[in-house]
Amino acid sequence: MPRPAQRFQALPPYPLAHVPVRKRELLQQGVDVIDLGAGDADLPPPPAAVAAMTRALAELAMHRYGFGLGHVPFREAVSAWMQRRFGLSFDPITEICPLIGSKEGITHLALAFLEKGDVAVIPEPGYLAYVGGTLLGEATPYPVALRPEKRFLVELDEIPDDVLRRTKLLYLNYPNNPTAAVAPRDYLERVVRTCRERDIVLVYDNAYSELAYDGYVPPSIFEIAGAREVALEFHSLSKTYNMTGWRQGWAVGNPQLVGALARVKSFVDTGSFMAIQAAGVAALESWAEFVPGNVAIFRERRDAAVAAFRDAGFACDVPRAAMYLWVALPEGVPSRAFCDRLMDEEGVITLAGSSFGPGGEGFFRISFIATPQRIAEAARRAGKVLAAMAAPV
Repeated sequence: MPRPAQRFQALPPYPLAHVPVRKRELLQQGVDVIDLGAGDADLPPPPAAVAAMTRALAELAMHRYGFGLGHVPFREAVSAWMQRRFGLSFDPITEICPLIGSKEGITHLALAFLEKGDVAVIPEPGYLAYVGGTLLGEATPYPVALRPEKRFLVELDEIPDDVLRRTKLLYLNYPNNPTAAVAPRDYLERVVRTCRERDIVLVYDNAYSELAYDGYVPPSIFEIAGAREVALEFHSLSKTYNMTGWRQGWAVGNPQLVGALARVKSFVDTGSFMAIQAAGVAALESWAEFVPGNVAIFRERRDAAVAAFRDAGFACDVPRAAMYLWVALPEGVPSRAFCDRLMDEEGVITLAGSSFGPGGEGFFRISFIATPQRIAEAARRAGKVLAAMAAPV
């Protein structure tokens, strides 16, 4: 077998790769597993989306290639939703690109802009698609550690000038995965200003824009003056509508950036299943009716998680958005060792902070993908492991 390419060998292990196999083994052993690992809600999608999918399956045209254009009503529904939600107008044909989930679009965008010698600034901990796209584009990732003392923000003025001169892409994700941090408007204004001055493409991953609590309303990056010149924003049906397996999302931005992504995609896929795009129309049209109830469930789980993990001896902030709790570990307790022991000894699946990159060390992530009662039980078991690992020898 030929030696794999260097760009392939540079790819880090995916943080969830080993979990399904280990989970299956534990279940076969009769372990009571509580899975709080993936951001994959145990809740149903909108009934309107399921009904629309069922109807679309009976239409012969829906089973043909969608190509890049796809199901035009989906593009139109995205445009209408961006106007309704953010007050922003985008042309459905030239300024929107349907995606097979936002992950593939984020990864493929790098192939349009990066090459050897270029840099992509990447939040760490962060979604591994940012690193993956950069490495597959044969560019250099420049990780910036997200730390609580910096409000988990990527501060561009702290990056060396010689790095910024070579930077082509900046990946940002607020509300953030995995920290659940949010970005103040004045921060976003500074970022957009720097990207314009430095000619950097701002890749704004807004997958959690609709999962927010306590009156917080996440913005679109395009609410910031000047962002249309430099930014491409990514959205997904996955988290908002509990449609992770459906794989449908979109990118939105100016025609040049959207066109670059669409051109790359024309060589690697022929569009998502159009029946799913038809279901996406129904999901977006159900936004006002469906989302508030869904968010209320996540809010209940958030409150239960914060209370239970604090009672179990952990430190954590109350997240204002997203579907995650970013839980601090005491100094000297490695996150991977803690999470492995929690899974093997107590059957609780979480994600170590270090699995998102070295900048995530000292934390672990839980997802709000179980009932409040199960989350509380998971916290109790986690407290047992913490006490054992933190006890003096």
